[in-house]
Amino acid sequence: MKRIAIALLAGALFGLGLAVSGMTNPDKVLNFLDVAGRWDPSLALVMGGALLVATPGFALARKRGDCACGDPLPAAATARIDTRLLAGSALFGIGWGIAGYCPGPALANLGHGGEAIAFVIAMLAGSQFARLLPRSP
Repeated sequence: MKRIAIALLAGALFGLGLAVSGMTNPDKVLNFLDVAGRWDPSLALVMGGALLVATPGFALARKRGDCACGDPLPAAATARIDTRLLAGSALFGIGWGIAGYCPGPALANLGHGGEAIAFVIAMLAGSQFARLLPRSP
């Protein structure tokens, strides 16, 4: 029960943060990414604020050796930077720049319909397609 309560609280806080910051508005995100045009730097402040809030929490979890729900901290899958990671990062950035959505804000906007639903369907299809690709050794 504790795990579910922590997950619900974390998800609600994350969604609230996305909504309050404007990250659920694709136009605001696209203006943030348009540094040569209608640049809106306010999302940089949001990202900086998120780092200020999250860093002490991660430091505490690392010091304790476990998550808030008591599970051990998962180890990083890999520290290696390879072609697969770079290609995935580039695709993520290109998709974010074209649509103005990344996964969190798109899920938060599902109730608005239209573009968010199309984005989430494409995101899920892409994640299933990625499973078909060969794994790095």
